Amino acid sequence: MKVQLQRQSMRLRVDEEELAALLAGDSLENLTRFGGTGGWGTALSLHGGDQAVLLDGGTVCRLVLPRDAVQALAARLPSRDGLEFSIALDDDSSLQLQFDVDVRDSMRQRGHQRRGQRPPP
Repeated sequence: MKVQLQRQSMRLRVDEEELAALLAGDSLENLTRFGGTGGWGTALSLHGGDQAVLLDGGTVCRLVLPRDAVQALAARLPSRDGLEFSIALDDDSSLQLQFDVDVRDSMRQRGHQRRGQRPPP
């Protein structure tokens, strides 16, 4: 999982293998250590709700995405268009979250589809 942060926006990009793990019910974790016991991490999982949720904003940012939205994204891969969420925070600000599946990895795994072309049954 690749994590990009800039101001109040976060982009998470996973590959096909990580997407399969998420859809199978696993949690993805990314931890960066800064020496000693210090570090910062991101954990990502899915839930049955319809909104993205931030469970903890401390040294491990735990994000939970709606399973149905991620499954719908998986059904239309490869695609450059991911999912976007706005998560309200306690201080009346918000976190803009973008979730993508690496389009190059999807094209390698699934093959290239032209616009409007339906996958075989």
